Amino acid sequence: MGSATTERTLIILKPDAVQRGLVGPIIERFERRGLKIVAMRLMHIDRDLAESHYGVHRSRPFFEGLVSYITSAPVVVAVLEGRNAISVVRTTMGATNAAEAAPGTIRGDFALEIGRNLVHGSDSEQSASDEIALYFKAEDIVVYGRAIDPWVTEA
Repeated sequence: MGSATTERTLIILKPDAVQRGLVGPIIERFERRGLKIVAMRLMHIDRDLAESHYGVHRSRPFFEGLVSYITSAPVVVAVLEGRNAISVVRTTMGATNAAEAAPGTIRGDFALEIGRNLVHGSDSEQSASDEIALYFKAEDIVVYGRAIDPWVTEA
């Protein structure tokens, strides 16, 4: 993957982000980086969808906790697009264990522990593609240009 690769990635603002009223500040962090929202919605994740999303962890002891938590309250799911969006999102989120997340990251500024780390972001092109398909149909993704795009990325 080159340095100028435009990608799409999925983010989930988890129940703790929604319940704490941090949706706006978290989304703002991604927008300020220059990422473009191409799909977004507030929803309840049901158990079947949660099990599909976290399927890779099915045999792990924390699987049931993940499923129970993500289904406990509304979440905001979104598709972000931009140059190197996957790595930019992951860097902006900070370390998974919020206690180890650097100040200036979402988790470093707003979270204390791994079990309440506010936001999920896809970790690879394959998981981004798979996860986006779990939450959005192709027609849900809005393709559009922004007047600011030339000021965010080089041609």
